[in-house]
Amino acid sequence: VQLVESGGGLVQPGGSLRLSCAASGFSFSSYYMSWYRQAPGKERELVARISSAGSSTTYADSIKGRFTISGDNTKNTMYLQMNSLKPEDTAVYYCNARIGTNNYWGQGTQVTVSS
Repeated sequence: VQLVESGGGLVQPGGSLRLSCAASGFSFSSYYMSWYRQAPGKERELVARISSAGSSTTYADSIKGRFTISGDNTKNTMYLQMNSLKPEDTAVYYCNARIGTNNYWGQGTQVTVSS
């Protein structure tokens, strides 16, 4: 199982980014997949989750209406579209796959929102 995030970077407040999580070693559409983030000095927190086959999504209150989680089964890739970014969205964003009782994590991608 391997998860590789990409798409992070520096963006101004109000800007947008799209994060990608390329999964290998399993079919991500068969499992719950999530995005988490961890800001400096804070605990890792759930940002968004998508159920197997994409039938339902869950979002943290802090990003509702601004972020959208989705997946492309043909590419075995999950996305996080982030709009109207705020400085408080600055964090390392991690991709997570829950397979059985195991949690798998990517290496993370840095998102910095600053003018």
